[in-house]
Amino acid sequence: MNALIACIPLFPFLGALLLVPGARHYSPGLVKLLGCGSIALSAICTLMVGWSFLQQPALVVNVQLWNWIRSGALQAGFSLHVDALSITFAFIITFVGALIHIYATEYMQGDEDYARFFACMNLFVGAMLLLVLADNLLLLYLGWEGVGLCSYLLIGFWYKDPANGAAARKAFIVTRIGDTAMAVALFMLFYHLQTLNIAGILQLAAAQWSTGHTTVVLIALLLLGGAVGKSAQLPLQTWLPDAMAGPTPVSALIHAATMVTAGVYLIARLHLLFELSPQVMLLVASIGVITLLLAGCSALVQRDIKKVLAYSTISQIGYMFLALGVGAWHAAIFHFFTHAFFKALLFLGAGAVILAMHHEQDMFKMGGLRKQVPGVYRCFVAGAAALAALPYITSGFYSKDAILWLAWQGPQANTLLWIGGLLGAFLTALYTFRMVFLTFWGPQQHHIHHYPGISIRLPLSILTVLAIVAGFIELPHNLGHVTLFSGFLQNVLPATGVHASSSLEWIAQLLSAVCCLAGIGVAYLLYVKASPALERFTQTGLAQYFTRLWQKGWAFDELYDLLIVRPFMALSRLLRKDAPDKLYTLLGGITIKAHHILAGTQKGLLRWYVLSVLIGAVLILTAILLHLKPTTT
Repeated sequence: MNALIACIPLFPFLGALLLVPGARHYSPGLVKLLGCGSIALSAICTLMVGWSFLQQPALVVNVQLWNWIRSGALQAGFSLHVDALSITFAFIITFVGALIHIYATEYMQGDEDYARFFACMNLFVGAMLLLVLADNLLLLYLGWEGVGLCSYLLIGFWYKDPANGAAARKAFIVTRIGDTAMAVALFMLFYHLQTLNIAGILQLAAAQWSTGHTTVVLIALLLLGGAVGKSAQLPLQTWLPDAMAGPTPVSALIHAATMVTAGVYLIARLHLLFELSPQVMLLVASIGVITLLLAGCSALVQRDIKKVLAYSTISQIGYMFLALGVGAWHAAIFHFFTHAFFKALLFLGAGAVILAMHHEQDMFKMGGLRKQVPGVYRCFVAGAAALAALPYITSGFYSKDAILWLAWQGPQANTLLWIGGLLGAFLTALYTFRMVFLTFWGPQQHHIHHYPGISIRLPLSILTVLAIVAGFIELPHNLGHVTLFSGFLQNVLPATGVHASSSLEWIAQLLSAVCCLAGIGVAYLLYVKASPALERFTQTGLAQYFTRLWQKGWAFDELYDLLIVRPFMALSRLLRKDAPDKLYTLLGGITIKAHHILAGTQKGLLRWYVLSVLIGAVLILTAILLHLKPTTT
């Protein structure tokens, strides 16, 4: 088993390594084989290892590949830790990642940097696997920074467009803020506990710190800073909508299987530190609820189909943060599990639509596509139903219901948070089916330019099935109490069971269902039936004001530009000619002057070079003769 575990991250890195040197020379067929084959092999290894964990959920395997750093108390190696939590994440990363790679072989066909694309995608998957399989926080941080680098490379993949480069830089810089906070947390953990081994930290923290201790609260806050950066939560959520500048397979990989779920994994993996910090737990839940509501409102007014899905991801990660904050650990990971399938399905479906419309992304220029690409329409509706949490028949309903139920009746229940979650469920259904009706219903506006081939249809079909049935592995008490998922994770994460009457569960599910159906109904009235009353409301000054505000993502970019960017740039201009800068400018000037003097000696004349060699030889011989001492006899 150790060899199989080592191969899980090895194959993607090996694929990237093989693709880089021959990027300009490999045939498209060889690129497909290396790019998709490496991820497929990693997925097969994950499934084989996962089968052992299904038989023994309490199994924990540590694989030490080699020592990395040994300095005093600091012991950090390339060592992998596999338990039920890490294998769950590894399964999603490799399995969904493999489907996205297969899809990308057709979507990116004909691109001049075809091999470079797959090399970066493989590196992205490898870095994320390193993050979730690391047994120490230093190796986890290496994977953490790796996914940040890969996101920069892939968001700005079409770098000839300056807007894409700006989006890539924005993602890189904004996430660095959280990464810096996380790095400080790692320094503090090592200073106080003398270890960065994750298992060791969890053991020592419980013994050294009491609940609410100032040190552990500060560490948890810094770790939360890292999590909100990578997972695009308030206040560092602004990078994710702009990240839609990358190719659609990149968007699917970032949103469904890799980068934005890293923060969720970090909090779940270090859950004990957060349980010792109840104030931070409440902050995690509050950030989740506020973010899901703000992002839901922004998704309501976007025209770009990919930006709707981007804000949707921010919102759904907010649900995961809500679950983590109220101690519903299993529910958070369960929603991550189901979300990976239906969000990948929606992004890949959106990509198929974009290809069909000759790279048009404005939903108001689409319409009528359900008759032109009926297969894509059916798959997209299945994903939309799961995202909207259509009651009892989609996976999204069961994972979201688990979160809302524990937010209402769990050990750390909070009524305000629960109400916020319910309102978010209404917004989710509304913006999701607004997207469906604008894209696929109404009159047809354009001719189809590309009909999806097998490389697109196959991943869509597989993800459609999973988006529907994946939720049935975890059912609430009143519907049979199936606990396959939480039972699998019970030895890794604390249990959060609630013993309440069946009638309360029915009420909670009924309220959730009403919110979902009400959202779908309002979307139908607005965008299919065109209700005059609702249309008149949307034309009012107040509605127009909020439309503009939400289209700009609540103007967070403008706020940060006003409070941070402009003052920083003004200070930079003010300090441009201070004393330290003059010293460096002088050194630079001397270097440039010396360069010009030396360059002037290169005249291209042979006699000048001979004379220079002769003068040099004379000077060297003179120096030798002057330093010779006469010998005494």
